[in-house]
Amino acid sequence: MTACEVWFYHLERQGLDEVLPTLLERTLQKGWRALVRTASPDRVEHLDGWLWSYRDDSYLPHAAGPAAGPADPVVLTDQAGNPNQAEALFLVDGAEAPDLAGFQRCSVLFDGRDEAALQRARGQWRRFRDAGVAAAYWRQAEKGWEKVS
Repeated sequence: MTACEVWFYHLERQGLDEVLPTLLERTLQKGWRALVRTASPDRVEHLDGWLWSYRDDSYLPHAAGPAAGPADPVVLTDQAGNPNQAEALFLVDGAEAPDLAGFQRCSVLFDGRDEAALQRARGQWRRFRDAGVAAAYWRQAEKGWEKVS
């Protein structure tokens, strides 16, 4: 098993509601399952409704909270654990990942226009790098995502 990579997504031109569904669709196209960890139950509830209705012609199959299990392609939670044995972990709203075991990729999405979110992400970057975890930084450019490091 390869070590988990951590990718930081610095949101500047679009918000989480616009970016997350696209990243989840790409994750599912790879044949991976996804776990989206938020910092609050309110955010889980919001994303649960959003992923069913973000586009008129599509939705993302998912489960939220304690009802989620191994068969769910996308799980939304504010708790630790990996109930669907996901390969991809998405951390939003400052959620933390005390353990990356079992994940192929961890994506940290943060609002670059929010100073507190920016500082939290910088702290997460330092902790991952200090732990020897491979990390990459992606920034929203005019024509899409640009890998900075």
